[in-house]
Amino acid sequence: MNAALNSNRSVVEDLVRSSLLRQIGRELPATPAPTLVVNSSARHMHISPENLEVLFGPGATLTVHKWLYQEGQFAAEQTVTLIGPRRRVIPNLRILGPCRSLTQIELAITDAIQLGVDLPVRMSGDIKGTPGGYVMGPKGMLEMKEGLIRAARHVHMSPADAKFYGVKHLDRITLKVTSPACNTRFDDLIVRVDPSFKLEVHMDTDEANACDLERAEKVELIKT
Repeated sequence: MNAALNSNRSVVEDLVRSSLLRQIGRELPATPAPTLVVNSSARHMHISPENLEVLFGPGATLTVHKWLYQEGQFAAEQTVTLIGPRRRVIPNLRILGPCRSLTQIELAITDAIQLGVDLPVRMSGDIKGTPGGYVMGPKGMLEMKEGLIRAARHVHMSPADAKFYGVKHLDRITLKVTSPACNTRFDDLIVRVDPSFKLEVHMDTDEANACDLERAEKVELIKT
């Protein structure tokens, strides 16, 4: 009951304050834009506990090499070798933790050319019908029937961030990157909303190089 009263009182106070400010010719201060972070996501592997044991032995667990921007996510010490068609390989493929319910590998177009595979663009976890390959670890070999994708570029948002930009989960939004070399727009970023998320755009290394992300002077999200 007290929580409800406090909530109603807060709403009434906001309405009264807004009305008074308008009467004296002043507008409410604009809500500051949340801090936007844009990161390139290098090729990596997500792995299930069962497949981790295949590659690294019974009882294997992931150990932290570097914490990532999203809470609880990290680049692991463990790396593997990905083997594609005609024995083309990508060595030192890093695993990201913690473990997940399924195993997938996210690559850029350049990686796909190197491996000799045609990668579909998918959201993380959507791996049905995608190419597979072999993964070699220090203790064993894993045959992936599917799971090689190019991750669709996306933006992580908290509910408060989504409210600021006027979007909801799985909507699309545009990213504009201003850099000395060029100004670049990336349309159709998939919005992913969760209370645990911090505002962050993920793109692959090819996209980051194309927009000269490392030297970017400004990044902004634009609702289309």
